[in-house]
Amino acid sequence: MKLTVLGSGSRGNAFLLSTAGCSLLLDAGFGPRTIIKRAARAGIDLNSLCGIVLTHEHGDHSCGASRLARLLDCPVYASRGTLTALRKQLGEIPIRPLEPHRTVSIGPFRVATSLTSHDAFEPMAVSVAGPNGKAKVGLAYDLGRITRGVRSLMRDATCLLIEANHDEILLRGGPYPPVVRERIGGSRGHLSNRVAGEWLAELCHPKLTYIVLVHLSETCNEPDLARDEVRFHLTRAQYRGALLVADQDEPMRTMEIVADPDQLEFDV
Repeated sequence: MKLTVLGSGSRGNAFLLSTAGCSLLLDAGFGPRTIIKRAARAGIDLNSLCGIVLTHEHGDHSCGASRLARLLDCPVYASRGTLTALRKQLGEIPIRPLEPHRTVSIGPFRVATSLTSHDAFEPMAVSVAGPNGKAKVGLAYDLGRITRGVRSLMRDATCLLIEANHDEILLRGGPYPPVVRERIGGSRGHLSNRVAGEWLAELCHPKLTYIVLVHLSETCNEPDLARDEVRFHLTRAQYRGALLVADQDEPMRTMEIVADPDQLEFDV
């Protein structure tokens, strides 16, 4: 199974998985033209897209979903709350509700979900396993606290896409008014670098190959701050894999998701 991070941050998020001649898009927070262009740069023809999975309805995760689904004639998968919130935008597009804590097949992919704590209608974290079940990608972002269900969903993943949204000091001293700072740092907001690092240390296991930090704030975070804070915790947990930081405006190099850190194929 291959993973291409098409972009992640406060202005848009999209992740593309591909295997067995099919692709699956996790969130569509960019316009269709941008998503198609970035996928093409990774050598992926989106005519192979078998579905779009949305974590929640906020525009930086869903703004391109309806137009892309129409263009490529593929269904949109999301929680019932998310689909209801996007009802007008989705129109007559085929939709498929995802039930929390259940696993469904989408083409060759096995997709499992869990509800998250965020200020949206019914937001979800997702995990996706490939055909052989040995490689599993977990995506958890836009969550103010880590629930038991999300902890369980992310366990045993071979690749983790985890939010490191803000640096706590930069958030406290940043330009946002107090009510916004409280929302970002609250239980229905976003994870800080510190909390992300502590959680990732708990999630470490010998087969965890990649960790990608996603959804960094452009106002209250910096890639080096996020990387250094998380690396501190991962070093103590003896993590052996790659630690990467997603970019808002550029797709990352495609990763082959394998179950053994010794099989890493590029310089990290």
